[in-house]
Amino acid sequence: MPRLLLLIFAFSSMFLVDASKNLNGFSIDLIPRHSPMSPLYDSLMTQTELVKSAAIRSIARSKRVDFIGQNELLSPSPSSSIESPITHVSDHGEYLMRFSLGTPSVERLAIFDTGSDLSWVQCSPCKACYPQDAPLFDPTQSSTYMDAPCDSQPCTLIPQSQRDCGNSRQCIYLHQYSENSITIGKLGHDTIRFCSTGMGQCATFPKTAFGCGVYNNFTFQLSSKANGFVGLGPGPLSLASQLGGQISHKFSYCMVPFSSTSTGKLIFGNQTMAPSTGVVSTPFIINPSLPSYYFLNLEGITIGQKKVLTGQTGGNIIIDSVPILTHLEQSLYADFISSVKEAINVEAAEDAPTPFEYCVRNPTNMIFPDFVFHFTGADVVLNPSNMFISMGNNLVCMTVLPSRGISIFGNWAQVNFQVEYDLGERKVSFAPTNCSTY
Repeated sequence: MPRLLLLIFAFSSMFLVDASKNLNGFSIDLIPRHSPMSPLYDSLMTQTELVKSAAIRSIARSKRVDFIGQNELLSPSPSSSIESPITHVSDHGEYLMRFSLGTPSVERLAIFDTGSDLSWVQCSPCKACYPQDAPLFDPTQSSTYMDAPCDSQPCTLIPQSQRDCGNSRQCIYLHQYSENSITIGKLGHDTIRFCSTGMGQCATFPKTAFGCGVYNNFTFQLSSKANGFVGLGPGPLSLASQLGGQISHKFSYCMVPFSSTSTGKLIFGNQTMAPSTGVVSTPFIINPSLPSYYFLNLEGITIGQKKVLTGQTGGNIIIDSVPILTHLEQSLYADFISSVKEAINVEAAEDAPTPFEYCVRNPTNMIFPDFVFHFTGADVVLNPSNMFISMGNNLVCMTVLPSRGISIFGNWAQVNFQVEYDLGERKVSFAPTNCSTY
């Protein structure tokens, strides 16, 4: 394999839209991977088993974030990247979304990820792809597909060390998720369609740039039902950034409780934030060492009557759509969990199931404290249901674990909030919402 194919990829799927169109807003279903509505649903697993599986995936995500933040990702060798087998059995992503690509359009099911700028699908002819049930996307069968040239703006937005030119001057890219997890391919343009549950019609975006992956290998297993990723990070090539003014530089999501029979919602455009007297906003920060993530500044956490302070003023916690759990750096976690135990004043269960650390029994007999995450300018009040998960047998476990590195505000803490990302104002807003009826 030519070396230039091993030096490439960084982000992709930039969604460039026809500037003559002005969208007022549209929404897309976010399908919880654990729900019966998901093609990834395993009917043989109990809810407790589904929760444990999601928690294990959450820890794997936290470790990958720590790895990227602490290590410079180097270009992998062919033996370690292209030919290495999948060794970890943890699916990536808790929510899925559908879109259509090409002319005639082909429906794709992708993983929704606010911690990635890359959007891509598996394409033919594929040299090393993970198995998928749907046919690979064939760009030669789409009348609207075009390769992105090396000197095109989308290509030049990819970091130089992660892009190169093919023999026909097409843009080649490489994106690494962790040490041996990569996708490699060419950057292309095609028509992308999102069918809006709110408008009852589809929004079409011609000449959208996306990653056409032909070498895709992961140490975390991807389901055969998923055809790729949709990146909604803050970088210039993410879906949100490339839709830009067409969606007023805004998108939001509303995530449903684990037991809900409804889908969540991903909303684009002017009407993203539902009217609410409880809306609070905080600036997001871009960290150069992790530019694909939204960082917030967490000043402290109130547990009942006690407040634990971080003593920090810069961005110190990632807000992430993928991990179910919240992960706090070691010293903050130690102070936090000590305050939780003091407030609840009930002996912890000795048989906490892996990977949980703090569980209690007979929750109906307890009074749980209020929890408030104090972000700069925004006090986000969480319900006990945001902080504890039922594990059956009268056992509930805390949805917060220690992190070896970076703190992460996980998606369980965001359930029943409409969370809006305003890339123009560079802020994240929270509005308490019943997401199951949104």
